[in-house]
Amino acid sequence: PHELVVELDGEPLVDAVDADARIDRAARLMTVSAGVAEGLDLRGLRVAVAMMLEPKTARLALLLRAAGAEVGVYAHPDETDADVAAALRARGLLVVADTTLSGVAERAAAEGFLRRGWDVLLDDGAHLIRLAHELEPSLVEGWIGACEETTSGLAPLRAMADAGLLRSAVMAVNDARTKTWFDNRYGTAQSCVFAVADLLDVVGRTVRDQPAVVVGYGPVGEGVAAVLRALGADVAVAEVDPVRALRALHDGFEVAPLAERAAGALVVSATGRAGTVPRAIAESSAVVAVAGGVPGEVDDLPGAEPVAPGIDRLPGGALLLGGGGAVNITAAEGNPIEIMDLSFAVQLAALGELLATRPAPGVHAVSATVDDLIARAALAARGVSVDAPDVGVARAADGWRSPRFAHRSGT
Repeated sequence: PHELVVELDGEPLVDAVDADARIDRAARLMTVSAGVAEGLDLRGLRVAVAMMLEPKTARLALLLRAAGAEVGVYAHPDETDADVAAALRARGLLVVADTTLSGVAERAAAEGFLRRGWDVLLDDGAHLIRLAHELEPSLVEGWIGACEETTSGLAPLRAMADAGLLRSAVMAVNDARTKTWFDNRYGTAQSCVFAVADLLDVVGRTVRDQPAVVVGYGPVGEGVAAVLRALGADVAVAEVDPVRALRALHDGFEVAPLAERAAGALVVSATGRAGTVPRAIAESSAVVAVAGGVPGEVDDLPGAEPVAPGIDRLPGGALLLGGGGAVNITAAEGNPIEIMDLSFAVQLAALGELLATRPAPGVHAVSATVDDLIARAALAARGVSVDAPDVGVARAADGWRSPRFAHRSGT
């Protein structure tokens, strides 16, 4: 096979032919994750990774093994790069990821992976955490705990905890500032919008000057709206949360109900909730895509006909991108390496906290010290230094009296 090498800021970019080269490139760029992993001692532990399988996830798995863990990787069929899976197997890791599976066979593979027995599960979307709870209590009760990567995964886990159904401690990786502020807003936004633009280019369409509606204005929606606007789209936001809607308005976007702006528009769902885009809305639009996302975020759309890889045409003529799944995963390679370096650094640090604290079942925040550690490491890797905390602020915190009135009391 051929190899195309391009130099960007001194870093060779190798095209998608060679999976090992892509994994090695991720390793060179994921310096923050590597630094956190060096501080972990995972000897004797069995760690499962259930995430989209591409070069960055492969690097995470290899870092876990280098820290002493026995590592297994599971990936859903539509989130698997078969070449990367083969490359990891060749490096001696257990990999359960088969692009040909679906339905009952897919579930059986996931169940078999869980039944191998793990001490810790690093999950994305909480799909395997929930499946383990569904199967039998002993699978979960043997865990030290889990770490969850996403907003859409934490929501059902918190509902389970409120209902008394969550049997495992779960570290809320997604809620760390060095994850959400960067992965969700910048990484997911860039990778999803660029995937949309690439797919539209195949059919001779462009993002520029097109009406677009971003559904949901959380961290992902904020980023998607900003990138679409940067590419020249005419962007509106649909949001059910009045505070987020007000924020979108202050960010300069028109805010309107989805039904008022969807017809003939590029509709990008960024809610992470099933049923966000009803069938009637999808069929009235020009293009529908999901940013991030969960299964069923776009209602089931029978009668879709393939137009090109990653593009289906709905009966009304609208284009559905990425099969209605997370378009940066189903039609691209996920978030940029530098962004996932931060996210996986949080995963690794959260794992360290989980092992050190052994919390009770429930959803637990990652400590603020993790954000500080990761942000400083990321700044240092970019050659950036920051001021030390203001000494005056620290000194003022020692007393409760207002310094404004100190001269009147004689103190």
